[in-house]
Amino acid sequence: MEAIKETNFSFAGQTGFYKGKVRDVYYFGDKLAVVATDRISAFDVVLPRAIPYKGQVLNQIASLNLEATSDIVPNWVLSTPDSNVTIGYCCEPFRVEMVIRGYLAGHAWREYKAGKRTVCGVQLPEGLRENDKLPEPIITPTTKADQGHDEDISREEILANGIVSEQDYLVLERYTRALFARGTELALQRGLILVDTKYEFGKYNGEVYLIDEIHTPDSSRYFYSEGYAERQQNGEPQRQLSKEFVRQWLIENGFQGKDGQQIPEMTDAVVGGISERYIELYEVFTGEKFLKEDYNSVFKRIEQHINDNIFTTKN
Repeated sequence: MEAIKETNFSFAGQTGFYKGKVRDVYYFGDKLAVVATDRISAFDVVLPRAIPYKGQVLNQIASLNLEATSDIVPNWVLSTPDSNVTIGYCCEPFRVEMVIRGYLAGHAWREYKAGKRTVCGVQLPEGLRENDKLPEPIITPTTKADQGHDEDISREEILANGIVSEQDYLVLERYTRALFARGTELALQRGLILVDTKYEFGKYNGEVYLIDEIHTPDSSRYFYSEGYAERQQNGEPQRQLSKEFVRQWLIENGFQGKDGQQIPEMTDAVVGGISERYIELYEVFTGEKFLKEDYNSVFKRIEQHINDNIFTTKN
């Protein structure tokens, strides 16, 4: 099964390179070219096999959502010259990720189920069930780790430790709530519920910019809105489109990213199933059929598109 596991380009004028969990980043002074590979991570661990078309799905959904929210906050994107490539400003990132939750699901539910009623300094009411809608969306930030696990952190800890200034943090909170409201609207238009998501921000020329991807299956969790209330009332699992099904598969097979745990075997059937779920989310979210890029000469194609656009894209 063909997939883009990594890239190893060397461009004229390149000033640096960074390999993230799922992206390869090529620096060119105050610009960068980000290649969305097909790598997949869960519990902050990169899994051993790449997922065909995952990078294309993420890059194309992120591009649509960044454009659809550019009236709320400026973002880093200058152009998207390839289905796996985005070119944009090189921003100085804030060292926190702004996670916002409208429903009790995923990590927050696991914490709640374990008896915790405070998540990242936010108090939660008693009597909630998994996937219940919260009284109002809550922001539960995490640290942004270069290596290892991101950690929950409260607003008070962020300010007390000087990780983000109070002035900037108030801006991040305001943008986070506005973006979540827009993302919720866009999702409902496609019969989806935006359950929770994360946003990353940085600064460019002293101004706060939205960076990275937004509202993709890697950064967000979606439920199907049709039948949500009935399933919730009956205590049934929600139909969802997100990476959570990958986490659940790993948990069921004894892996949560902890020391000494072994990643279960990723068979062709498992890899193919994950790929199909990513494509499904793309088609549901966009309302368009997913057009698979040809993997023949994929590296030559990506390299050419970066070369042709990195120095011609205007600020």
